[in-house]
Amino acid sequence: MLLLTGVTGKTGGASAQALLKKGIKFRAIVRNAEKAAALKAAGVELVIGDVTDRAVLEKALTGVDKALMVCPNGEKQLDIEKQFVDVAKAKGVKHVVKMSSMEAVADAKAPIPRIHYASEQYLKQSGLAWTMIKPNFFMQNLLGSGGTIKEQGKFFLPLSQGTTVMIDTRDIGACVAAVMTSPGHEGQAYELTGPEELSFADAAERFTKVLGRKIEYVHVPMPAYRQTLARFLTNEWHLNAVCELFQEIADGQDLHITDSVQKLTGKAPTSLEQFIRDHQAVFAA
Repeated sequence: MLLLTGVTGKTGGASAQALLKKGIKFRAIVRNAEKAAALKAAGVELVIGDVTDRAVLEKALTGVDKALMVCPNGEKQLDIEKQFVDVAKAKGVKHVVKMSSMEAVADAKAPIPRIHYASEQYLKQSGLAWTMIKPNFFMQNLLGSGGTIKEQGKFFLPLSQGTTVMIDTRDIGACVAAVMTSPGHEGQAYELTGPEELSFADAAERFTKVLGRKIEYVHVPMPAYRQTLARFLTNEWHLNAVCELFQEIADGQDLHITDSVQKLTGKAPTSLEQFIRDHQAVFAA
């Protein structure tokens, strides 16, 4: 039996869809049964409850061989993931696949990558078989700018000249499905990237090409962006953590393109142009 968490979110949801495409049965922890109604209809066994609740974990992890650990970023994330690992070990789970990030390294400065790195170390020391899934910036993050791209031909972010090796979460899901359903991935950390390193000015050029009209990236100073973001992120810790992560991108990262998507799925990673075409209804005027 396979267990997934985070199935109503970006990467967990993409992983669930990729497994369903393969015809694989699995179990999932969900807080909101209504949000997961389509998964239930597709044959997914749902355990209703919060991933922070030990009793829920004990129920969900019973009889599970391999589990995908996707937990929301937050101040208590490390404690939540440690508890998940502890319960998985107690219940006889053989292999935990952790959703992490490329930025999760020993000298990480921003809170979210630091938590991911500490969680990786805890999992590695648990005695369980492990696999780390480490993507960079999600192309799906750009969907949040769909309204301004559609109406103004512009998108606004505080990322200056920073670059990413952004990846489509559908590719992340396909990689997770491969890891969850085939042997030989124990002890591996897969850095997942798209096919090219892009600045956000480069991304604007890709939008311009696909949509056939001028799209502009507008850099917003971090203090102003923080004010805007605060309307959506009411938790102070989360707001600060996201701003620090964006500031690291703006300041420049040590990035590299990997062939992990190709190796795991047998297909080249999705280009930003293809992503825009696939979501044209969101961006087209």
